[in-house]
Amino acid sequence: MPPMGYPKRLLSEGEMIIREFRPHWRMLFVPTGWTVLLAAAVILTWIFPPKAGWFDWGVTAVAGVGWLILGLYPFIAWWFTLYVLTNERLITRRGILARSGLEIPLEQITNVLFSQNILERILHSGDLLIESAGTSGQSRFEDIPEPQEFQSLLYSVREERGKVLSGSTEVRADDDPVSRLERLARLEAEGIITREELEEQKRKILGGS
Repeated sequence: MPPMGYPKRLLSEGEMIIREFRPHWRMLFVPTGWTVLLAAAVILTWIFPPKAGWFDWGVTAVAGVGWLILGLYPFIAWWFTLYVLTNERLITRRGILARSGLEIPLEQITNVLFSQNILERILHSGDLLIESAGTSGQSRFEDIPEPQEFQSLLYSVREERGKVLSGSTEVRADDDPVSRLERLARLEAEGIITREELEEQKRKILGGS
């Protein structure tokens, strides 16, 4: 689990983190390259200073601003981007000061597609396109590590979530009404069904008894 991960206080009762990760480390290639290049320019300027004394300070100032934009900011953006898979939902969090995020309930996910170019396949990275019902539509998860493995894991966790939801309100028809009501009360107390679902089932049971 990476440091500064998803806050456990934001999980619902019974929700568990299955996996959380940042974008693939290859996203640090470009900012690292700019850092090396700008540092080399500053070092060379001070080792072989021109006749104009202000030039080395000017180059240092420009390189410093360039590093903040091209080197430091992309690294911080990578650090504060987090993908989280729980047993109930798929979550993304982005942003440093202003945060943004996306949450997709697993039961709403209809399809998961992954794509890799040649370089991404060598480095074990790629993109996932999540298709879901509701307002989310399509969501792209870019530059994630091991996209094919994560696709398989996501399908597996979604299937388990479907089993929980499909069996959450199952009450045996041959049980007596009291037993069925007691079972529903336990499911509501455990947070598996909502209060509204409990009342709806109670009306059906009492109406048919």
